[in-house]
Amino acid sequence: MRIAVGGFQHETNTFAPSKATYADFTTAGAWPGLTRGEKLLPAIAGINIPIAGFCAKGKELDFELVPLSWAQATPSAQVTEDAFERIVAQILEDLEAARNLDGVYLDLHGAMVTEHQQDGEGEILRRVRNVVGELPIVVSLDLHANATPEMFELSDALIAYRTYPHVDMAATGARCAHYLHRLLKQGAVAGRAYRQLPFLIPLTGGCTMVDPAGSLYKRLGELERQGAVSASFNAGFGPADIWHCGPSVQVYAARQGEADSLAEGYVEAVLAREAEFAGGIYPAREAVAYAKEQAAKGRTPIVIADTQDNPGAGGNGDTVGLLRELIEQDAPDAVLGILYDPASAAAAHAAGVGETVDFALGSISGLPGHAPLEGRFEIVALGDGRFTGTGPFYKGARMQLGPMARLRLGGVEVLLTSSKQQAADQEMFRHLGVEPAEREIVALKSSVHFRADFQPIAAEVIVAAAPGPNPVDHRDLDYRNLRPGVRLMPGGPESKGPRA
Repeated sequence: MRIAVGGFQHETNTFAPSKATYADFTTAGAWPGLTRGEKLLPAIAGINIPIAGFCAKGKELDFELVPLSWAQATPSAQVTEDAFERIVAQILEDLEAARNLDGVYLDLHGAMVTEHQQDGEGEILRRVRNVVGELPIVVSLDLHANATPEMFELSDALIAYRTYPHVDMAATGARCAHYLHRLLKQGAVAGRAYRQLPFLIPLTGGCTMVDPAGSLYKRLGELERQGAVSASFNAGFGPADIWHCGPSVQVYAARQGEADSLAEGYVEAVLAREAEFAGGIYPAREAVAYAKEQAAKGRTPIVIADTQDNPGAGGNGDTVGLLRELIEQDAPDAVLGILYDPASAAAAHAAGVGETVDFALGSISGLPGHAPLEGRFEIVALGDGRFTGTGPFYKGARMQLGPMARLRLGGVEVLLTSSKQQAADQEMFRHLGVEPAEREIVALKSSVHFRADFQPIAAEVIVAAAPGPNPVDHRDLDYRNLRPGVRLMPGGPESKGPRA
């Protein structure tokens, strides 16, 4: 079975400060940069990403893999038209050149917005379908996909992750390989159901390590035991100002009535727990005060998520509100990571370990109301940003984060990076000589992915709302394109629909 494999991943926060350019997709970070043709399979091997899982399982199923291109960039504002058109053209060119294909697998995110397309993945699938005709197309999606009706209609299956933190990305790719193998052996699945839900889920409310998401995602396995060939629940990506933003369900079964019944029952189960998705959050000042209080009692480390500047949700990882609170409150034995500031990292490398230098840290995005944090910091350690992720989320990722530095002011340390990346792996800290489990307070620029590697060592995890471009509360965002009737947060209020 000759299967074309490729992918184009981007999670778009339309309210974020910076767009994703072609250069952002060609530059490697936690995962490879834009890779094409025969270089693709070795570049992704052994990494916890969907295409790696698909290819590994595909080889077991005797697939002959025909590599196209794979690319990803850190979440940000819209993908530029130039980047989108160049990368899609590359995928299509190689797809058109392929001969005697039996099927196509695509590793997509599901929440890509471009400068010229609200539904980036829908447009990719439309163009791929025009090339391959009736050949089966199976797509893996991120749990946070804003899956659209067009994506559903243009594919033979949309199969999403079931964990957040996304520790099952490669496993999801393997499930896609099994599904495509079934299609090729047994033919198309007759029953197909797609349903949208009428409320947006905040990122911090969708963690599958706690309820309600935990038990709801486990329920998907029950649907498959009840007859579904595949069942997916996309929690959606709220900070995307598009018509089809929000959660959705896809169920595939032998009969249409069966697919409809299972999908509708699942939607009812989610709606019954809507209020539980709201979650809890501390203002930054209260988060630091609480962490200090708990640390004084010997409950360490207290892990604080700086969720509103999460590079995994479109932030640049450069705001300093939480860092400022840690310093002003003289937090003991605290470390914050990782702060995106290439210029300060370079200055630290120029000065050298042991020097004490005046820095103006962070706030390089030009966000209104934000200013750098000025202070005289000791340079404690330096690193080249090259290491391999060991945690469940970034496992196997060959990091290339550029020059990194560890600075200290009083009892607070901050880790600088030259590449935007959310702090979701302890190796980011160990690279600069910090063992997170031995600290009293650990502050992370992440929303949920960090929990896979940091929650097991934490006495407690709390979420802070320091100023940043990724508000937990969607009511703080100025939606202009969201379809009417969608509740901006669990329980409301409702979107009024598109406006100028």
